[in-house]
Amino acid sequence: MRLALITDAWLPQVNGVVTTLVELVRELEQRGHEVEVIHPGLFKTRPCPGYAGIDLAVSPKKGVSEKLSAFAPEAIHIATEGPLGWAARGYCVKRGLRFTTAFHTKFPEILHAALKIPLSWGYALFRHFHKHSSGVMVPTEGVLRMLEQRGFSRLRSWTHGVDTALFAFHAEAFPHASMEALARPVSLFVGRVSYEKNIDAFLKLDLPGSKVVCGVGPLEASLKQRYPEVRWMGVLDRSALAKVYAAADVFVFPSRSETFGLVMLEAMASGTPVAAYPVDGPLEVLGGSAALEASGQGGVMHADLQQACQRALAVPRHEARKRALEFSWAQAAQVFEDHLVASHKTHSIESADVANRDGAVS
Repeated sequence: MRLALITDAWLPQVNGVVTTLVELVRELEQRGHEVEVIHPGLFKTRPCPGYAGIDLAVSPKKGVSEKLSAFAPEAIHIATEGPLGWAARGYCVKRGLRFTTAFHTKFPEILHAALKIPLSWGYALFRHFHKHSSGVMVPTEGVLRMLEQRGFSRLRSWTHGVDTALFAFHAEAFPHASMEALARPVSLFVGRVSYEKNIDAFLKLDLPGSKVVCGVGPLEASLKQRYPEVRWMGVLDRSALAKVYAAADVFVFPSRSETFGLVMLEAMASGTPVAAYPVDGPLEVLGGSAALEASGQGGVMHADLQQACQRALAVPRHEARKRALEFSWAQAAQVFEDHLVASHKTHSIESADVANRDGAVS
C-alpha cells in the first residue's frame, strides 16, 4: 500500500506527536507499506507564534498538491490541523478523495490558555477541519466521548505504543551521573514547558527530595526564575532520556488536557511509576475510573497531585513495566491500518502482509 501521511509535527521537533508518528511510520514500513511523509522540512517555514521550537510551513498548498499528485497514494492520512493539514484537506476535498485524520492535541485548550480564545471557537474550527474525514482517529475513549459531545462524527479509537527495548526496565532507580548529587526521591517531569502541560501544579508541590524537568518551551524562562531549586535538563536525545526516566523514583504527569501522554508509558517501561490526575490520558495509560482517587496499573491517580506523588512511590517498579508492556507499536500500527480508507472509492486497501503472501503488489 502507498500511504501519504501529512503532518505539521515532525523531526527535529521534540514532542509526543512526533514520536508517535515516527514510530508508526517505522512499523508500517516494516510491514511492507510505502509511506510518503509530507512534513514542514520539505517547505519554507516560520516559527509558530508563541511556540518556540515548532516551525510551520509557509504557503504549502501548491507544494502539497504536487507531492500528492506525484506519489498517487492509495490511502491518505492527515495527522495534524496545521498549514500542511489544511492544504492536504483542500486537495482531497477538491478532488473527491477520501482520507482519514487524527485528533492528537487539544489545541483549543492551548489557544484558550495562551490567547484566551473561547473553547467553542476552537472546537468549531476543528469540527470544520475534520468534517470531511472518513475516520477521525482518537487516542482515548474519554477524548472520543468529549468530541462526540462537541458534534464530531466518524470517530475511531486508536491507542499508541512504547519502545520497550529503548526504555529498558530497571528494578531499582538507575544511577545517573548528572543526578547523583540530588536528594532522593527524585520526581521527574518530561515534556514541553508550555501552557497545556500544567507544569506549575507539579513545581509548586512540597515534595521530599528533588524535582527534575526535561524539556523546553515558552514558559521555561519564567519558571526557571520562580523555581531555581529545580534541576532543568533541557532537551535530551532519546537514549539519554531513557536513562533519566530510569533514574527517577516517580514520574509526575500534571497535565489535565492531554489526549494520551506517551511520556507516561516511557517512564513506566523503565520501571518508574506515574503520579497523575484521574483525567483523559492517565485513565487510558494507567487504567481505572474517573473518580477522586483511582488505583492505576503502574501508578496512582488522585485529584490531589501531592497525594498521588507520595503514593506512587510505593508502587513496585515491575508493576509499572508490566503495564507498559500492554502497549505495543505493532498493535497500534495494525489498528491504524484497519482504520485507513482507500483514497479512491473504486479502490480497496489490502494489507501488505496479505498482498505479499499472495504475490500481489501492495
